[in-house]
Amino acid sequence: MIVEDSAVVRVLLEHIVNSDPRLQVASSVARAEEAFDVLERASVDIITMDIELPGVDGYEATKRIMATHPTPIVVVSAHVDANQLTSSMNALRAGALSVIEKPVGMTHSAYAQVTSGLCDQLVSMSQVKVIRQRRLQAAASEPPDVRQEAVVRASSQKGEYQTLGLVASTGGPNALVQVLRALDQYFPLPIFLVQHITDCFLEGFVSWVADETGRDVQIFGSGEEIVGGRVYLAPPGKQLEVTRESARLTQRPAGQQRSGTVLLQSMARSFKSEAIGVVLTGMGQDGAVGLKELHDSGGFTLAESEETAVVYGMPKVAVELGAVCESLPLDRIGERIVELMPARSPVT
Repeated sequence: MIVEDSAVVRVLLEHIVNSDPRLQVASSVARAEEAFDVLERASVDIITMDIELPGVDGYEATKRIMATHPTPIVVVSAHVDANQLTSSMNALRAGALSVIEKPVGMTHSAYAQVTSGLCDQLVSMSQVKVIRQRRLQAAASEPPDVRQEAVVRASSQKGEYQTLGLVASTGGPNALVQVLRALDQYFPLPIFLVQHITDCFLEGFVSWVADETGRDVQIFGSGEEIVGGRVYLAPPGKQLEVTRESARLTQRPAGQQRSGTVLLQSMARSFKSEAIGVVLTGMGQDGAVGLKELHDSGGFTLAESEETAVVYGMPKVAVELGAVCESLPLDRIGERIVELMPARSPVT
């Protein structure tokens, strides 16, 4: 089902979806209230949701649908102002699985690439078991200070780790929030994060993660000092590679996603056994090869298990490559990372 108040965009989305043999538009409506009526009469496999709607907006509509008729929802949003960015990110908290940019018109040079990616994502998201997703998202909605006094338990894998890398794609935002919340307030390592997200949503995503976790989350700038406990992401158009001294930015090829494998390979080169790498939910195979290199260099590697992954793609490939020390459900990954840290006393 398409929920979009702009007739032009609605027709474009209908054309894109119906042009893919894997998909068919079951219903197309202009208001959230119409979507509620449709869901009372029939079920749909996936919903594309605009944020700015007359009457009930997309954020409130997402909350209501997830409470009454749980269905995979992909937010299809413009990025015209800060309010839309905030609402789009809040829709993730309400249960939406992903936020993507509204498609370009048919005369645009990137039309074929954009529409192919959109349809691939809709097909993948339509298979997500959203009842499970709601349970995991609820666990991630605890206040940030609930786990600040996490207990550090004994582990045979304790080591002098220097850096942590997290990689996620489809379904990743809520998973990343849950992992970051599980790291106590004294977590000592710098955290480098790769989330596949359209560049225009990056700033809103950074602010949302910071608000949801209570952590310091920043877009990395060249020459910036690396601080323990802080979360870093690459800026638009760039890849992030870590070194012993700091980190560096490299140009990202046009049309490519930010790369988890590039990050993890740099960790393997620079830190070897002193790095922790994690691959979470996501379509495709990004991060898997990099995690394998880190694993073979002596680093500690984790992957989200199939039982909790929204899309068991990237973690599955990592497991098949022999890149994973431990495959764990999402609610255990953050705790496991904390267990790997040496016992320490809070600074007073």
